[in-house]
Amino acid sequence: MNKQESKYRWIVFSTLLFAFFLIINQRTAPGLITSQLMNDFHVSAATIGLMTSVQFFAYAGLQFPMGLLSDRYGPNRFLIIGTLIDGLGNILFSLAPNEHVLIFSRFLVGIGDAMIWINLVSILSRWFKANEFVKLLGIAGMVASLGSLSATVPLSLWISFSGWKVPFFSISIMLVATSYLLYVVLVSKPKKLFKENSVENEHSSKERKSFIATLKEIITTRQAWATFLCHFGIVGTYVGFIGSWGVPYGMHVFEMTRSEASSLIMYGLFGSMIGSPVVSWITSKLGSIKKIYISIYLLFILGWIILFLSGLKPSFTFVVILFFMIGFAQGGSNLTFAIIRNSFPAEKVGSISGFSNTGGFLSAVLLPILFGNILDLFQDSSNLGYHYGFMIPILFSLIGLIGITLVKEKKN
Repeated sequence: MNKQESKYRWIVFSTLLFAFFLIINQRTAPGLITSQLMNDFHVSAATIGLMTSVQFFAYAGLQFPMGLLSDRYGPNRFLIIGTLIDGLGNILFSLAPNEHVLIFSRFLVGIGDAMIWINLVSILSRWFKANEFVKLLGIAGMVASLGSLSATVPLSLWISFSGWKVPFFSISIMLVATSYLLYVVLVSKPKKLFKENSVENEHSSKERKSFIATLKEIITTRQAWATFLCHFGIVGTYVGFIGSWGVPYGMHVFEMTRSEASSLIMYGLFGSMIGSPVVSWITSKLGSIKKIYISIYLLFILGWIILFLSGLKPSFTFVVILFFMIGFAQGGSNLTFAIIRNSFPAEKVGSISGFSNTGGFLSAVLLPILFGNILDLFQDSSNLGYHYGFMIPILFSLIGLIGITLVKEKKN
């Protein structure tokens, strides 16, 4: 039975999406309790920025080697191990007695998280045909937005009812259980249905012969660096903000409760959830990834610029519209991987994807730290701190726009 023709591939896809949903939820959720962590552990905004950045530092630092390992040894084992580590790291986070354990737990989560997306993309490329790939990336992007969305009002209400430790611990246990489910779906069951091992070993053998050549090609190829910058400008800028300072922004600038502030972030996630499949559909119709991506970037940059120019306390409705617009544009960030799929041979997709994803989460490392330092400079006026802080996503977005202009698109 051919994997790409079997109905079983949809069970694989559904299980991957469920795991991805939980992982994205826990990647975003700490942003809900930023102020509470500062009070509980008696730490500054810069320390909380460091906690967030440590997670993304581990993620970003492992993307490139993880892409190489995924291409060389197969993605299944790394996805399963990554989900398990993610769950264990979040358990430690929920039980942390001090800020040192808190920071280490997020570092552990970052290590596990680093094994997820790249291997998910590689698994999809093996189970599904090429003409299904871009559409499935759009669905995966939508599920990521749903995962982030679940970490806004729903999780905030749960936290208000039971405190923050119980929800984090409960979802962490679900992640550990999901790692076993992935083993059954990706390894145990396919061994009985398909000739999995011979394909994996053949692929692994080829990769061992071309490892150095692959590494050299990545470092010296303009297209690889272009996709690196594309992801730097749009993914980490968005994830870094909503994962650290999005909820505090609503609480401080608009004097909202945590639940109300999380609803503000929710509008951006709605935009991302809609933008991901819509952008994928438009791209498939028009056929030019680069033109669509440039348009998305211009919309993304415009949103941050208007937010900066709107002053110290803009209209709440106006901010909601801007957050939706920024989220919609970010929903098209998976076009980075569509460019990679069209530009490089299949056996190098994991490696190049890992390199590009490093760029995306390098900015997620830098933004919370820089933003937190700016807020500490303006402790007497948090509104002024957030106002000047928005210069950082503007700068990062402009770097990403340079990246997409450097992309060389193959004409169909």
